[in-house]
Amino acid sequence: MLTDEVADRLEHLIEEKTDELDLDILRLAIQPDHVHLFITGNPKLSPNKIIQQVKGYTSRHLRDEFDFGLPSLWTRSYFLSSAGEVSSQTIEEYIEAQTGR
Repeated sequence: MLTDEVADRLEHLIEEKTDELDLDILRLAIQPDHVHLFITGNPKLSPNKIIQQVKGYTSRHLRDEFDFGLPSLWTRSYFLSSAGEVSSQTIEEYIEAQTGR
């Protein structure tokens, strides 16, 4: 579902929301059925609040703009981790490798 013009629009919406939240996108990879987002930024926001904001914002706009016929776009689940145990380069390389799949 997250391909072509939907993926392009999703990328733009994620950039809008992360700018609004004062976050920097280090790497973004949109797959047909999921998204990898590596960010840094505002320590005043809890990670779960960031995810909630990004998912809510993008779901609302994409469902208004495209005819998915779905009551929501995202599931409640997500994986979240800090980058403390591995280097930023390792994370960026992992995400980059996912775009080739």
